[in-house]
Amino acid sequence: MAKLMGKTDLSQGSASIPNSLILTTQSLTRCFDNFTAVDELNISVQTGEAFGLLGPNGAGKSTVIKMLTTLLPPSRGKAHLAGYDISGQSDGVRRVIGYVPQALSADGSLTGYENLLIFAKLYDIPARRREKQIREVLSFMDLQSASDRLVRNYSGGMIRKLEIAQAILHQPQILFLDEPTVGLDPVARTQVWQLVQELRVNFGTTIFLTTHFLEEADSLCNRVAIMNQGREIITGSPAELKAAIGKPDATLDDVFIHYAGNQLTSGVSYSETARTRRTTQRLG
Repeated sequence: MAKLMGKTDLSQGSASIPNSLILTTQSLTRCFDNFTAVDELNISVQTGEAFGLLGPNGAGKSTVIKMLTTLLPPSRGKAHLAGYDISGQSDGVRRVIGYVPQALSADGSLTGYENLLIFAKLYDIPARRREKQIREVLSFMDLQSASDRLVRNYSGGMIRKLEIAQAILHQPQILFLDEPTVGLDPVARTQVWQLVQELRVNFGTTIFLTTHFLEEADSLCNRVAIMNQGREIITGSPAELKAAIGKPDATLDDVFIHYAGNQLTSGVSYSETARTRRTTQRLG
């Protein structure tokens, strides 16, 4: 494994990204008994950008997302999201975020429409607007023709699109995606990438994602941070990170190996998707 070094931030901003911060963390830390899963994390995310959090299994990526989405309280440190404190203003945080976890979040015994209707009620979308917003998000995700089918009969790619639909139904300012394309075939993976890009570019949604697919991060993300053993090592745009290691024609894989070591882990039914998600959740 590459030797851990002090955090480096190569970020210089981007002319295409609004110069305002939607997310900041200050020494954000999470301990489980004597184990520190996330250690003094300091990151910032600009409004409208796609930010990727990379690292080997056990680096703390999913723990970071669980803290930022108020599912797990920090042991110490702070984080603010759209002006809300994740510890003291969790209700405000939940109103402005969408979250697609690794674990399966769609109910296979319900139709796609019924899953979305439950989320519309959970998000307190007024009854007079629910039908319109559900139909709009089904259209955006290209799921109109499958809306009345049981989700257990969906493919893995369709399930993931439905889960993203659930997460954006209330039009959040920032969307958290934890391993969004795990278990998907290449075609479905590409479709999800395209949808995520459209959300950011056309609707201004800020994207915060974790992934083990480095080509995914290279294609989707304005900036990425690499973590290892709970600590952030380096942050910058994919181009900046590749230039920083001084290797001709470097890829993001080369960057990852340089800073975090060579520990990457590299079409399916509902049951197969559920099984894959359960496995990756244990590893994440």
